[in-house]
Amino acid sequence: MGPPLSNYSMSGGYDITRGHAGRTPQTPLMPTFSSPNAVPAMGPNPMVQQPLMMGGVDGSPITFPEEQEDPRAPSQANAGGGIWGFFRGVAGNPVVKNVLDRTKHSVESMITTLDPGMAPYIKSGGDIDIVVTSDKELHVEAVRDAFQEVFGMALVTGEPGSPTSPRSPWGTQPELRSVQLGLSTLLERIDSLRRAGVIHEKQPVVSLENFIAELFPDRWFDIGCLILEDPGHSIRIEVFTQTTPLALDHIQQAQSLTPPDYSLRWSGLIATVGEVLERSLPNINRTDWHQAMTGMTQRQMIHSAAKALAGIYKRQLPPRTV
Repeated sequence: MGPPLSNYSMSGGYDITRGHAGRTPQTPLMPTFSSPNAVPAMGPNPMVQQPLMMGGVDGSPITFPEEQEDPRAPSQANAGGGIWGFFRGVAGNPVVKNVLDRTKHSVESMITTLDPGMAPYIKSGGDIDIVVTSDKELHVEAVRDAFQEVFGMALVTGEPGSPTSPRSPWGTQPELRSVQLGLSTLLERIDSLRRAGVIHEKQPVVSLENFIAELFPDRWFDIGCLILEDPGHSIRIEVFTQTTPLALDHIQQAQSLTPPDYSLRWSGLIATVGEVLERSLPNINRTDWHQAMTGMTQRQMIHSAAKALAGIYKRQLPPRTV
């Protein structure tokens, strides 16, 4: 007894072996025979999708309902640019922005703790651009750290100025010539960089110099002066470091080490305080004599004054427009 044929069309053009490498499908839900006759000119076109099965007595095709789009699902075209649109939307959220800022600060703190040398690179940039009229790392780093602490981010670089001052500018109490000469020397360094085209006319500049002064009769002090000049905002600020007292005999030694024909003797000495102290006192190096005499390094003194300078400068700058 053969398989029932009442529900299958024997004249259909559908080949049940199609898609099975020429073999009949071995499934209990599919009969294991194929149609003996194929309708001429009705072979399947590989480029056109054919009906899956011919069913029914009259050979009508079996159709399936087309898949409808869910109107509740968001349109792909209006997805806001995919993942980038998501990031843009998230970044605009003030709460998320605050979290991102805190995370950024934490990462920067971790990096600078593990490698303090990365701090100048992470905090360089922003709207503050300062040129220091010196190529000494001691001076540039102290000013850079101070401005970055005050402004958050600041670009601070060094450019050597023309050496038009004595190695140790000095003066006497009645006219405070050392202070006046120190200020004029700092301004001359700034002007020389502008005239040479090293910096543009409106470039904010910080210039600094240490000198010795007789602030009281026979009482001498080492003191540093810092000047900030910002022609673009018509700002000029002068600040001073803390003073370091010097012994009178050390000043006299510096005077004796300066040749009479020294061209700048009228404004200062050729021997520095550090050189004199290195000669006179044991275990003192000319580069760190401030720390040996006061417990503070010269860098710390410059940094403290530069931070005050940056704070005053920040208050005098016009408010930024967003």
